[in-house]
Amino acid sequence: MKNITEAMNWRYSTKEFDINKKISAEDFQSLKDILRLSPSSTNIQPWHFVIADDEAGKARIAKGTEGMYEFNDAKVKGASHVIVFCSRVYADDEFLDDILEKEDADGRFAEPKFKEQMHQTRKMFLDIRRYEQKDEPHWLIEQLYLNMGALLLGAATLGIDAVPMEGADLKALDEEFDLRSKGYTAVAVISLGYRSKDDFNAELPKSRFDEETIITKA
Repeated sequence: MKNITEAMNWRYSTKEFDINKKISAEDFQSLKDILRLSPSSTNIQPWHFVIADDEAGKARIAKGTEGMYEFNDAKVKGASHVIVFCSRVYADDEFLDDILEKEDADGRFAEPKFKEQMHQTRKMFLDIRRYEQKDEPHWLIEQLYLNMGALLLGAATLGIDAVPMEGADLKALDEEFDLRSKGYTAVAVISLGYRSKDDFNAELPKSRFDEETIITKA
């Protein structure tokens, strides 16, 4: 396992995967653990994941890379595993109750009163985004991007390559997996696997602003 700095320097957006290399079941279970354990504001967990690990599944996800998004087709079909990241469109009362009861079952509340306090706190932050800032869907998507970042770092520490893609027909993915009827919508796709020796992007130097540009001491 790489340390964090090594992992961040090693990773890059993979443009071509080695189609003959597959992620082991053990390593992919670690990645699924990241998906489940990632943090979210008020523990709202507004996500769902569609995962493909075979040709049939990847072909379904590749329906989102047709037409103007064809440039990402090979990144889906050539990867070992592909994940469609989906966000809830609306955090309804039933969903909020499900979160609360799961927290209770998992022993999150040392005293009964803390359960109601947690529920009201979560609703307060949700209501701010729903009624005052009027961007509830965007707030829920923000949580999904925390999850995506955690997955990219976790994959790198395991020596697994990845490429996050917003370049996909998200409506086509919604339709293919009937996401909207379930209260979700596709947001992005991440393909995972191992870099091909022919991937031009693997040899290019990383380009990032230096510390002095992006960090200010308070």
